Amino acid sequence: MENASKALIIAGAILLSILIISLGIMIYNQAAGVANTEQLDGVEISTFNTQFTSYEGNNKRGAEVNSLLSTIQSNNVANQDDPTKQISVTVSATKWGSGTKPTGVITQGGYAKASTGATYNISCATDQKTGLVTTVTIADPN
Repeated sequence: MENASKALIIAGAILLSILIISLGIMIYNQAAGVANTEQLDGVEISTFNTQFTSYEGNNKRGAEVNSLLSTIQSNNVANQDDPTKQISVTVSATKWGSGTKPTGVITQGGYAKASTGATYNISCATDQKTGLVTTVTIADPN
């Protein structure tokens, strides 16, 4: 009888040890998953930024500016739940179509399009923490 009770105690200790180790592994995997989702890798950042930096440069035609604004609007709608991927627009250009210039984070139409006969300078600013484009500035050419 003594041997049987000792065997049961040893078996219980082994099962308890397995349970504690499994719990530790589960907690570690959950913590590692959270860390991986918060940090985008370089390829994801580059792919995201290329959508906007491909328009960057001087003397860009109004049609390119309008295409960029459409891309920004689509991005902002698709990433409404992620504020780090929202793109803000700043327009300081004086030659613009009639109506309201787009400003801030645009998620819907209702703003005036760029004049297709004019040229503009487009620049992108990135966030230092995430590396993602956060602001696009459209200005008059120098």
